Amino acid sequence: MLEPSQNNELPPIPGKRYFTIGEVSELCNVKPHVLRYWEQEFPQLQPVKRRGNRRYYQRHDVLLIRQIRALLYEQGFTIGGARQRLESSSGQEDATQSRQIIRQIRAELEDVLAILKQ
Repeated sequence: MLEPSQNNELPPIPGKRYFTIGEVSELCNVKPHVLRYWEQEFPQLQPVKRRGNRRYYQRHDVLLIRQIRALLYEQGFTIGGARQRLESSSGQEDATQSRQIIRQIRAELEDVLAILKQ
């Protein structure tokens, strides 16, 4: 568990489009293996995966991770309770997943286009 003095001292999120798992780990004060575990437990958390299955998180993913972290570490929810809270508060889950899939397909198509241009 984190010390109470560290709970509200998260760094600001930079204006980047994609973040690596290491960067997200530092931004949210959560270890990378915990982030990978949360991906399995929370269906809303689906970072874009590219070459070699590398994860690339977007700003909305970082905000979601901070929300999950607050529910678990600060408000004392269990994993199941936090999952229910997020599902009940996000009626736009399907739209978010659709946008995520479209972004992933677009990124893959851009990679294919770059290869074809060579």
